[in-house]
Amino acid sequence: MLVGLHLERAGLSPTLIGVTLGVGLAAASLTGLAAVAVAARAGRRVTLAIVGLLMAVTGLDLALATQPALLVLAGLTGMLGAASVDLGPFAPLEQAALAEVATREQRNLAFARYSLSGGLFNAAGGLAAAFAGAQSGRAYFLLYAAIGLVTAAVPLFMSRRVESDLRGPAFDSLRRPQTVRALGGLAALFALDSFAGGFVANAVISYWLHVRFGAGPQLLGPVFAAVAFLQAVSYEISGRLSGRIGLINTMVFTHLPSNLLLLSVAFSPSLGWAVGLLLARFLLSQMDVPARQAYVVSIVPPPDRATAVAVTGAVRGVAQAFGPPLAGVAIGAAAFGIPFFAGGGLKIVYDLALFASFRNRRAEHET
Repeated sequence: MLVGLHLERAGLSPTLIGVTLGVGLAAASLTGLAAVAVAARAGRRVTLAIVGLLMAVTGLDLALATQPALLVLAGLTGMLGAASVDLGPFAPLEQAALAEVATREQRNLAFARYSLSGGLFNAAGGLAAAFAGAQSGRAYFLLYAAIGLVTAAVPLFMSRRVESDLRGPAFDSLRRPQTVRALGGLAALFALDSFAGGFVANAVISYWLHVRFGAGPQLLGPVFAAVAFLQAVSYEISGRLSGRIGLINTMVFTHLPSNLLLLSVAFSPSLGWAVGLLLARFLLSQMDVPARQAYVVSIVPPPDRATAVAVTGAVRGVAQAFGPPLAGVAIGAAAFGIPFFAGGGLKIVYDLALFASFRNRRAEHET
């Protein structure tokens, strides 16, 4: 949440802020591919430790760099925080492991609880940002670097049971027609959804509220803490709902109304209306996350799960990376409705296409 405001205070233009966030989104997804490749040789624990070090490097860059070029380069580590919590180098390793240890009956709920835990910590981070004064952003990025060092140390103390028993070349699964067919259509649709999501990424919305209504960190912190809390609650509901109506139905029937709310944000006459509509939207918009995670790892064979998460994540992240630069240009030109019209409209197209294409294809654990 603080990234956009920090970059503005550092002297970056709206367009360059959008470019920086876009680089961060693309790198977050591509480092997922790198994590799978490294884990195939070095193991999951070593790979997770390396990712923690990337967090530390990113925090130090943001806290200490003063040159615009160095600030833009902070996004290259993939740990800028502009992406959603289910993108990045952690995701393919964690989600593949979760699918292996959870029973078929509990898989949907397990992914909901996985997203719930991330959402609650995300809410805590947003609430902490509320106490950031006008010049205290540097201290918070130093704290982020310290958390990265802790994150790097924790995997080294994990049991060997977190490692995969399945060994083989990374991405060898992409030679199997069964896996390629399963992922091809999904990846294309996820790319459309993520491209639309790039227009309304949290960092973009935070910057939009700041420019459009003058909202500062003291207000944006609690707002995005509330957003993260509502998302966390929705994850738990999603896990229970998908067990009743199915993963695809959960993804579509919760996403459509949230996108209608997203379109309405553009017409907000005041900050209060904008925040209220955004909160209502976020209560529904992320219910598809645990359902999507459970679906992706459940339509491919077990050896292909990490690759499936990494590949679909890479496609989503690269597509999403184009949104923030375009949104930054629109905000800089005072075309404040464009990000919400583009994001909401394209997401509705995605919902309808996903339902038409995959409503009859169930995951392996669905009856």
